Amino acid sequence: MREDKLGDLSMELSVDVLQLTKELRAKHENVVSNQIGRSATSICANIAESKYAHCRADFIAKLEISLKETNETSKWLEMLWKSDYIGEQRYKALDRKCSTIRFLLVKSITTAKNNLRKGNNNAI
Repeated sequence: MREDKLGDLSMELSVDVLQLTKELRAKHENVVSNQIGRSATSICANIAESKYAHCRADFIAKLEISLKETNETSKWLEMLWKSDYIGEQRYKALDRKCSTIRFLLVKSITTAKNNLRKGNNNAI
């Protein structure tokens, strides 16, 4: 079975953020909890969708959406930390996952774009 570090890590982040949203809602913080919940789960969903892309361009588009959502999630985490909704240790742990996902996404997107330039549009 092929290792899926990007898929596994994005699922981990989604689950962690969903747990965080429960805690935020218990504190009656709904605005940011809704936003971060959507952005974090979108990362995982788009990575999963990319595995069944109909061509390389579709694959790249799904990963690029995931990259944008990763950056957004990172910003929401920073906002939660700076407004004292989460502690520094939790912020750093979650943001570290975002950074790793971002790194893996950039690497995958770059490779896929290079393959696309070489004329290999269909093989993903």
